[in-house]
Amino acid sequence: MKTIEKEIVIIGAGLTGLTLAYYLKKAGKSVLIIEQKERTGGVIQSVTENEFTYETGPTTGVIGSLEMAELFEDLQGKCTLETANSQAKKRYIWKKSKWEALPSGLVSAVTTPLFTLADKFRILGEPFRKAGGYPDESIAELVKRRLGKSFLDYAVDPFISGVYAGDPQQLITRYALPKLYALEKNYGGFIRGSIKKHGEPKLPNAHKVTREVFSVAGGLKSLMEALNAEIGEENISTNCRQTKITAEKNSFKTLFTDLSGENYEIKSATVITTVGGYALPNLLPFIDENKMKPLAEMTYASVVQVAVGYKKWNGIKIDAFGGLIPSKEKRNALGILFPSALFEGRAPQDGALFSVFLGGIKKPEILTKTDAEIARIVQEEIQITMGIDTAPDLLRIHRHRYAIAQYDIATGKRLESIEWIQKNFDGLILAGNIRDGIGMSDRVKQAKLIAESISAKKTEL
Repeated sequence: MKTIEKEIVIIGAGLTGLTLAYYLKKAGKSVLIIEQKERTGGVIQSVTENEFTYETGPTTGVIGSLEMAELFEDLQGKCTLETANSQAKKRYIWKKSKWEALPSGLVSAVTTPLFTLADKFRILGEPFRKAGGYPDESIAELVKRRLGKSFLDYAVDPFISGVYAGDPQQLITRYALPKLYALEKNYGGFIRGSIKKHGEPKLPNAHKVTREVFSVAGGLKSLMEALNAEIGEENISTNCRQTKITAEKNSFKTLFTDLSGENYEIKSATVITTVGGYALPNLLPFIDENKMKPLAEMTYASVVQVAVGYKKWNGIKIDAFGGLIPSKEKRNALGILFPSALFEGRAPQDGALFSVFLGGIKKPEILTKTDAEIARIVQEEIQITMGIDTAPDLLRIHRHRYAIAQYDIATGKRLESIEWIQKNFDGLILAGNIRDGIGMSDRVKQAKLIAESISAKKTEL
């Protein structure tokens, strides 16, 4: 058995783990990443094939946190940020066999067929509506109470399907959409809160949080490759099998076996996990089963992401970020994104590239369908919604069993367990999408804040 000593061990080489290692190494820490798969990047992977560049997981990110903006600044020259063109501001919603643009201003909000006349009038009274008193109110309950059912059906439901692959009836607002929850809690309503927040003093670097949709030149994997290069391959171990952690006095041992069958023991003062809740019981066998249960049983939405490419596009005009499909419309797709309309070089000049998302919380059975069945479903969805009946030049299917963590009613218990575990095992940090949000900006923000906290703590000592 090989024994190695490191200050910090990170379990998982997805975006969270790589960002953590990058900032900890910059702070002068000795770090080793342990990864089960043969490559880093987690679900983020870009492929260039047959004149198309597509993603097998997340298609885009949003500059939604200062930390996300600063990561690209720190990696300047190592990878190239690509922000989507102005068409990204337009979003389509499918209603009654056609795409309708989501309102972007007062006039379009009044004229849109997406919402009922009663709910359009209802929104005028939103600033005067009483705030709710139930902290665990679902997103659906909140939206119906403040805006009306048509806003839930044709704005919020498709948004939740697109972001969480989830059900607004199950997701709890204060966990899943904390900023929306805070508008009502702190200001009394959405409109009133938005106006007041707009007039409040901004932090010095707030202008960097542009909310722009982004990718990276060459695909999102280029960001992962840049982080890999900065961390150093010698600080990343892939193809690690049977990884387990044991708690020692004031330290931890991380045990794993490599592909050749050789066993390793890594001693460290700090261990940070970034894996999903379902993987934690086997990884941390020393933690009480009752405390681990809320993590082990947390809900994940499964998603099938299908890259579809046409070298010659003859369908409807592609002039938006993409289109989302409400549950009420009873179609098989959650949404269709238009990467080639947002970024250069994703498809041939006269062609088109789409990312079609299927499954989610409401249709988990999609994951078990055969490739042939999924291909038929996708081509039917493209034909009906995008106006083309020719076979695509590219169709690649990617299944994700544990795609998106669901911040449902069980989230409170999960957060309590995380707090208890970290308090009782000093040096063990549970990170990743089990807390603090699911978006790329959320992951980067969490990682950088943890790295800064560790660095500050060590400095104080």
